[in-house]
Amino acid sequence: MATRTDAPTRREQILKEAARLFAERGFHGVGVDEIGAAVGISGPGLYRHFAGKDAMLAELLVGISEQLLRSARRRLAEVDGGSAEDVLDSLVEGHIDFALDDRPLITLHDRELDRLRDSDRKLVRQLQRQYVELWVEVVREVYPVLTEPTARSAVHSVFGLLNSTPHLGRPGSLPGRGVTAGLLHRMARGAFAAAGTE
Repeated sequence: MATRTDAPTRREQILKEAARLFAERGFHGVGVDEIGAAVGISGPGLYRHFAGKDAMLAELLVGISEQLLRSARRRLAEVDGGSAEDVLDSLVEGHIDFALDDRPLITLHDRELDRLRDSDRKLVRQLQRQYVELWVEVVREVYPVLTEPTARSAVHSVFGLLNSTPHLGRPGSLPGRGVTAGLLHRMARGAFAAAGTE
């Protein structure tokens, strides 16, 4: 989940393994002992880091929504002064990184979002809306012919395309990461271009 050069913390290791196991077998199909074993600690030892599985799930789903929004805002700032096309390319690249590197979280979001407490689920939805609206603004700069509702539909459609990576087969069965990223980027930009010909 974290894109950092230093070693992941124990907490990050736990979250990564929890995401993988929850995505593979479902939230209720995984016990704390299994998560602990995956990171080399006892199940009860997990409680030094998290209150329980529900807390892990909340941190995973709220955390990835925060990370996507933070990354998109950073990319906007980095391309400040560049063309809207450059900004859109950067946003697409950032989402592709997420779609390829955090595939278990996509599966987890699709299957388990309703298991979150209301407050956490509302926070995820709020963060996601902000993320979408940031994209909508950029897409409309690149394709001014698009109305706001159409641009929003196009953004959601492109997210659906990019977030299909868990269904592309096992990680080893995909072409190289660079080839897959390039294909996804061309498809995303192609989808926006098709919408922009209205």
